[in-house]
Amino acid sequence: MSTTPTARVYRPTPRNLALLARILAEGGLVAAPTETVYGLAADALNAKACRAIFRAKGRPANDPLIVHVASIEQADEIAVLNDAARKVAKLFWPGPLTLVLPKRDGVPDIVTSGLASVAVRLPSHQLFRELIRRSGCPLAAPSANPFGYVSPTTAAHVRDGLGKRIGHILDGGSAKIGVESTILDLRDPKHPVLLRPGAVSREALARVLGRTVTVHRRATPASTAAIAPGLLERHYSPRTPLTLVRKLTPALIQKTGDKHALLFMQKPAQISDRTFWLAEAPNAFDQAAHNLFDRLRSLDNGDWDHIHAELAPGSDALALAVNDRLRRAAAKR
Repeated sequence: MSTTPTARVYRPTPRNLALLARILAEGGLVAAPTETVYGLAADALNAKACRAIFRAKGRPANDPLIVHVASIEQADEIAVLNDAARKVAKLFWPGPLTLVLPKRDGVPDIVTSGLASVAVRLPSHQLFRELIRRSGCPLAAPSANPFGYVSPTTAAHVRDGLGKRIGHILDGGSAKIGVESTILDLRDPKHPVLLRPGAVSREALARVLGRTVTVHRRATPASTAAIAPGLLERHYSPRTPLTLVRKLTPALIQKTGDKHALLFMQKPAQISDRTFWLAEAPNAFDQAAHNLFDRLRSLDNGDWDHIHAELAPGSDALALAVNDRLRRAAAKR
């Protein structure tokens, strides 16, 4: 039996965009690029279409979806935007920031895992916004990969993971940022909570809101409906076991086996055939975030028994995002 994926990959021509938008408007699924990672999109107001996302990904129903919109006005049709939400949206949208807010009545329960809140985002990726505009639909879109596996940042990643389960992939090149959006809970605007770190920093949000933004520390149990996606203890995980360290020192390296890959945060001085890195220079966290999922996938597809990875130093927003993804990827099965 052939193992060749069946999904078709489309170039972003006007004709193809019109076709893919029509597929979405008619209740179909389309994998498409955003500035963070590739998403598996469906009409967010079509419960049947959104259930198809869960089936294709093997995603549990207690892990809600993010609804992507093309304007703040469209966001207001999905969620109840308070003054704090409008303030941060004005500064950070379009962009890699998701807001959790009370939902409007028309949003299906399958999208929100039955909760009274909804996660909403206005992406900056022109192709994704064009699909929203042409289809006339807000688009629910989790990462376009089998649930729990390393997120996709290229069309090839999507095809490798979901090529047998979906029919349509829009190729927009490599995702610019490479890790998922920052998620901010603003259901209570007096007590904003950072649920997931991303490219928009906690400090920047606190400055705009004029108040402290607390950090959500506890992983969501697998049996409980999550407030937002990406909060499970184990997520973004390669099949190959992954161990995290603060620093890959010579003493630690000496204890590892020949079939253990070494993933440095920056390019090391000494390189061997089992040495890999996320960035060329110190503190290049934008490069590390951009390369993270691609590198984890590459190592996972290699002949390695184990991956040892360094954590990013410091408190830069993308350093924290990289570490969040690495910790969830390394969590015990």
